[in-house]
Formats: sequence, C-alpha cells, structure tokens
Amino acid sequence: MIFETKAENPRFTRRSFLLSGAAIGAAAVMLPASGAEADTFTAPNESDSIRPFKVDVPETALEDLRRRLAATRWPDSATVDDRSQGVEQQKLQELVAYWQSDYDWRRAERRLNAYPQFLTNIDGLDIHFIHVRSRHAAALPLIMTHGWPGSIFELLDVINPLTEPTAHGGKAEDAFHLVIPSIPGFGFSQKPASTGWDAQRIAMTWHTLMKRLGYDHYVSQGGDWGAIISDALARQAPKGLLGIHVNRIERGTTLPTDAAQALKSGGPSPDTMSTDEKKIFEEARDFLNNGFGYAAILSTRPETIGYGLSDSPVGLAAWLYDKIADWVFTRGEPEKSLNKDEILDNITLYWLTNTGPSSGRIYWENLKAGAKLSPARVPVAVTVFPGEVYRPPKKWLSKAYPQLVYYHLASKGGHFAAWEEPEVFTEEIRAGFRPMRL
Repeated sequence: MIFETKAENPRFTRRSFLLSGAAIGAAAVMLPASGAEADTFTAPNESDSIRPFKVDVPETALEDLRRRLAATRWPDSATVDDRSQGVEQQKLQELVAYWQSDYDWRRAERRLNAYPQFLTNIDGLDIHFIHVRSRHAAALPLIMTHGWPGSIFELLDVINPLTEPTAHGGKAEDAFHLVIPSIPGFGFSQKPASTGWDAQRIAMTWHTLMKRLGYDHYVSQGGDWGAIISDALARQAPKGLLGIHVNRIERGTTLPTDAAQALKSGGPSPDTMSTDEKKIFEEARDFLNNGFGYAAILSTRPETIGYGLSDSPVGLAAWLYDKIADWVFTRGEPEKSLNKDEILDNITLYWLTNTGPSSGRIYWENLKAGAKLSPARVPVAVTVFPGEVYRPPKKWLSKAYPQLVYYHLASKGGHFAAWEEPEVFTEEIRAGFRPMRL
C-alpha cells in the first residue's frame, strides 16, 4: 500500500512511503528515487527527520474491501431482541450495506489530507501525526491523543476551533498549536515488532516528539488511552510539561479505598457514600461485570481475536461498532451521536491499515506493565461528560490529582467527547488549560 509523502527536508527527496497492505507501518521502507535523487536517500531509522505525509490508498485495496463485504457469511440471528448478546444484526447489516454501496473513503482521505501530516522515527518506530500551528502568537502547544476503538478521526472537528479560536467563538489567547499523533500500532503509525510499548513508553515518545518539533513547553490532553498516556506523562512530569487535561479517569487511582475493596470483593456499596456516589459505584460495578469483556480478551489474547479482525471487515466492524455503541451518549444508538460516515471513516481506517490486531496489543502491554498508581506531578484539568462510563465526583480525585486546577461536569457528550460534541469539547479544552498558560 502506498502513501505519498513530499519531503522538504534537503536530506529527503520526493518519494513514496511503501507499506504492505497486510502490515501497514510494520516494516516501513523509505524508497530512494532514481538517478541523482537516490544519492540523498536516508533510511528513516537513521535520523530524527520529519517527513511530510499524504494518504493515498490504492483503489485495489478499496475494491478488495467491497469484494469481502459482498462475500460476508452472516451468523444466525441472536436469540434475544436487544443488545444483551452483542451487536444487533439488523443494525450492522444496514451499516455494512451502506459501507459496500454508498460509503466514500476518498472523502475521508480528503478530510485527513486537508491537514499537515508527518512521519518521524522515535525509538525505532515511525510515528504519524497531524501538526497544525496557530497564527496567534500566544498559542499554547498541545499534544492530543485518541483512544481505542477510535483514531485521529475522533479529533478532526476540533482542530480548527482550537488553532483558530477567533474564527470559532473564542479569543486569541485561547489558541493552541496542535499535535495529534496516532498511537503506535494504530492508523498510520508503525506497528511495534517487539514488546514494551505500554502507556509509559508512549508518553516518553510524545515528549520526544514535542521537543523535536521545537516546543520547550506544552500541555497534553486525552480521553480513553489518550487519558492513560496523558496520566503517564503527568506522573513522569518531564521538563516542559505544564499540565494535562483528561476526559476519562482511571477507577483504580480514584475510587475511595472502601469502595475499591467492595468492588473487588463483590460487596455492597459503602454506607459512607451518598446516594449519588452509590449510583456511580454501581455503574462502575455493572461496567466491570457486563461491559469489560473486550478488555479481558485484549489484555490476555489480542492475537487470537486479531486473526478475525484482520481477515473479515464485517468482523472488524462488529467488534468496533459494539464498543462505540456502548460508549456514546446515546447508549446503543451510535447513529444518534455520530453519522454512518463518521463511524465508517474510523472502521475503514482500521481495515485499510490492518490495525485491528496491533491496536489491541496496548491492553496486553499495559497489563504486563502493571498498575501505575503514583499521583500526577503537574497541574490537571478534568472534564466529566455525562455519557462516560465512570463519572467520579471532584472529591474522589484529590489522591490521583493533587494539583487539580479545573473540574467540570459537561452538559452533553459521551466517551468519545471530541467526536460526539466538538463544540462542547472545545470549550472544555479552552477552559481547562487557561490556568496552565504561561
């Protein structure tokens, strides 16, 4: 699979980034041009260069996708008429029918290519990222990270409001220089070929990326895995990190001790809790008992599930669609929070890059790395969205975030906050980072 890249760095000439369709990024090779240009060739692993990148998926890959969709062998219907056994077949069939006949990946490509994209090699891996600089002098550098089962598509609608606030209801002093990387093993970032790529290592990689881009200070933001990576950065507190904002919070670091013990033992919610706190506790218990199976699989057998995700686009779609449906604000009705094109942009990116298997390994890596429970060492801003699966009150956060400078309950939105409610999300980012600006 070929993704075109134009190089402005004198050490690189115009050439194509050639990747196998089965393992995008796993064995990336920068191909030298012919003639005189070949003399300037530098292998990507031999420098800290930053190479411009453009997405251009071969038509043959899209034809193969449509062929596989047409040849789908569907399972028999569930024995229930709700989501208790998984994705409802009728909804998935409607989505797949649209995917096969009406969906336009080229439109999605144009969305991505509207923003400056780059590759750079850090710690042996090529990292893909979007980098948009604001024209406002006081712009604050911000690295913002997606999660699973999402991608950089989650964050596209907030790029312009964050980098050009005066054109989107904000003030010049709200501006950000924005860096949006793809997590290793996701999207167009290279797939790790060895173990050790847990959240802590990715956080260190993000710090290296920001320094390489010339930022001597910056902030970090994330939801889902992006929040876990931002938390890791906050614990490491490298020089130049001013603070973080998260819209997803770890239960393990924030549940009161008696609540954590009750959750582990299966006992009742502690009597010390208020009615609202008991509701939060019971929702956490329900998620662990009924909605956490995907994580147990990915934490222990990511390769086993990966075979199906790599071979069947409908299998991949069902796997990702199920969690999107679980976590949007409109529970079980993802099309009421996101349209079909938005959902399929994300799923198609996973398919074309064959990152269903590799993206899941981050769960395995983090399980092997063990829990990291030390508190953040930098200022932290938190936004709790009403559709999030865990919504702790402010008083539960003091242990994990001793320098909590902002806490707010948003009016609407779910786990995929930037994707579902970009306007609300934008306002939260602006407000959350105001106390951290120099």
